[in-house]
Amino acid sequence: MFINGDPLWRARLLDTNPQAITEADHRFLLSGADVITTATYQASVQGFETHLGMSAERARELLMSGVHLAREAVKKFGSGNTGPLVAGSIGWYGAYLHDTSEYTGTFAEKMTVEELKDWHRPQVEGLLAAGADLLAFEMIPSIKEAKAVVELLAEFPDSSAWLSFSCKDEKHISDGSTFAEAVEVASRSAQLLAVRVNCCSPTVVEPLLDSASSQLSPDTSWVEYPNSGWEYDSEQKTEGRTDCSEEKQKRRRLQRGSGSHCSSQ
Repeated sequence: MFINGDPLWRARLLDTNPQAITEADHRFLLSGADVITTATYQASVQGFETHLGMSAERARELLMSGVHLAREAVKKFGSGNTGPLVAGSIGWYGAYLHDTSEYTGTFAEKMTVEELKDWHRPQVEGLLAAGADLLAFEMIPSIKEAKAVVELLAEFPDSSAWLSFSCKDEKHISDGSTFAEAVEVASRSAQLLAVRVNCCSPTVVEPLLDSASSQLSPDTSWVEYPNSGWEYDSEQKTEGRTDCSEEKQKRRRLQRGSGSHCSSQ
């Protein structure tokens, strides 16, 4: 489902091959998933306007279709009244830029918290209006963007979310802020269900969680989501696989009671 070099990644399939998304979601459900994320991680109203040449209204409809497709998969799965949840996936601002600044968070240096809130707001509004059970803010690389997300959530008090940070080493998120500081910011929101760790080597997960354990709200959970051994080539804008099988086995033994997922977008 990943389309190398495409600024929309798999979100382009919302426009070109929506059935492929529903089929993929259904396979995840058959494999035991109880939460599926929409194919909107790389999607934004502004991004669809830019890369697909459509109006803002049509872009919003296409964004919302990500939730509708996930619902179709849940309906096909047919698990009764307490079926799997649909998480509306929202990528970070740098993903829209598609210039590799998403991996460093440097884009935030030129933006205010209010500007970041303004960019995220159409995605939040659209996914919630389409019926997402919760929001999934993915791979946040900067402390400023985390603050924007926390403040924006307060505008939608009936919503809940998880927030994931991309981390570069055992103590820091991608912009150089400490993970402990990032978790403290995230924990300011009572609407947050979980803090996730992703876009990092499996070897740094345990130290990251240990470094910020005192900052996590008692009502918030950890979720681990490290890379599966894929490494991103920022020049070619492609991914290639390396081996993390030994570390995967170690993580399975450790567990920590938190969720885990050894895969990449």
